[in-house]
Amino acid sequence: MEIRWHILLAIMGASVVTLLPRVLPLVLLSRMQLPEWTMRWLNYVPVAVMAALIAQELFTTDGKVHILQHYVEILAAIPTFATAILTRSLLGTVVVGILSLMVLRFVL
Repeated sequence: MEIRWHILLAIMGASVVTLLPRVLPLVLLSRMQLPEWTMRWLNYVPVAVMAALIAQELFTTDGKVHILQHYVEILAAIPTFATAILTRSLLGTVVVGILSLMVLRFVL
């Protein structure tokens, strides 16, 4: 089996490009104490990212806003969000979301 150097270099380059943005902040920030306001601000980042991803999936199609086109998914999102807020359980939220969507697609 022959080694194709350009493919190996592309894989190694992609590995470095993927690894650097993940490891570099971790190494740099582990050595310093961040202010309290920064830590509070960073706590909202995962919620904001998840909200942006979910909103994009629920309210857009082909880059255009179509609110009522995904009405089944929006209806399924209501009990899913309620479960997430009340239980803070990832497994419970996923199960409720899947079951809600399954029942709504069966009924509607």
